[in-house]
Amino acid sequence: MPIILLIAALAALRGFEVWRFADLSWWYIIGLMVVAFIWFEYIEKALGLDKRKAHDVDEQRRADRVKKSLGKRR
Repeated sequence: MPIILLIAALAALRGFEVWRFADLSWWYIIGLMVVAFIWFEYIEKALGLDKRKAHDVDEQRRADRVKKSLGKRR
């Protein structure tokens, strides 16, 4: 996610021609976009990071459900 924020910030700074970013080539920003695309489409899936995040969300949901059901009995 930080790379997406960096891309957005650089594009905005370049677009509004702020300070030294006015001379920044668009190719750097496009290059970062390509890196982000490759990361999210291929590398993250290859490392299993997308499944791990989904598993953590499911685990938290399960823990909340158990806590809620045990809390009602008391």
